[in-house]
Amino acid sequence: METRAFPSPADASPFATAAAELCGPLRRPRQMLAEQTYDGHKSIHDDGTAENLGLRAGPIEGPTHFSQFDPLLFRLFGRAWFETGCISAHYQNMVVEGEEVRAFVELPASPDARFVRIRAEKKDGTPVLAGSASVGASVGEAVSEAADEAAGLPPHELEQRIAKLRPPAGLVINRDLKVGQRGRAVEHIVMGFDDHMGDHYPFTLADKLKVITEPCAWYTAEHGASSPWGRPIIPTEMISVLLGSTIAQAGLSGRKPAVGLFAGQQIRLIRGPLFVGQPYELEREIIALSESARTESVWVRTRVYEASATRPLVAEMILNGAVMKASYPRYDEEARELGLA
Repeated sequence: METRAFPSPADASPFATAAAELCGPLRRPRQMLAEQTYDGHKSIHDDGTAENLGLRAGPIEGPTHFSQFDPLLFRLFGRAWFETGCISAHYQNMVVEGEEVRAFVELPASPDARFVRIRAEKKDGTPVLAGSASVGASVGEAVSEAADEAAGLPPHELEQRIAKLRPPAGLVINRDLKVGQRGRAVEHIVMGFDDHMGDHYPFTLADKLKVITEPCAWYTAEHGASSPWGRPIIPTEMISVLLGSTIAQAGLSGRKPAVGLFAGQQIRLIRGPLFVGQPYELEREIIALSESARTESVWVRTRVYEASATRPLVAEMILNGAVMKASYPRYDEEARELGLA
């Protein structure tokens, strides 16, 4: 792994009191999903749909905030962040367009540490997300929860939350789904600069790069060849778009119509970065089911393989997709029929 580009706090400052964390600038992320549709209806990112569910406006998608962490984590970990980085976040409060958000990364305990805590807040201090980030020891290593544990790294945010889940008392919307259930088929996907990513993501990578909070030459068609890998890379937040654009093909969603949102997400690079124009193959599996007072959740692990003769595993994502009970028209009626109300 590349030597850290960021020195230890003791070496970085002549002051006796060292900073405890890195802090990014306040940013106003843009809403890109106002026109998102699935299952024939608008999503929670539409103002009208959000207001009908008791929200003040359509929220910005959670992984949009991942971009604000990239400069901070690159400063800590160098190019290893884009090769073996893992970001794991529980989304706490929604952000609407116009609100300002800042990213924070706790400084590691030592220069060779590989795990840090992260958080994001609105300008007024309202928490947006809390989580963790890390890098692997080398590109292509067997990166997993077990490998992290063997290396002495703490569990990531979503891994901790999955470990604490209790079996759901009674699912209505997701009652047909099972832990261990796999997607119906391998999904094939590629993200070019001008590829429209479908109804789930009604914009292109080129559209995103015009408004991304943290521009980077390595993301662009004009300067991507200057990256350490010799071609443009996909921004961390757009990995979520790449992996989410074909998820309907997997058939791992519950009964419809219902409106969902991202409650938590983990993206782990194993043999990164992911590249613009590179074909990938996706395989999905349900790893947990849960519920809260207002939502039912499906936790899905997506494995990302390079579409090549050797088909190496290059990345993984865990997504907690929560569907709002109040958005399913027959929820109360079916709950009574199932003896749950």
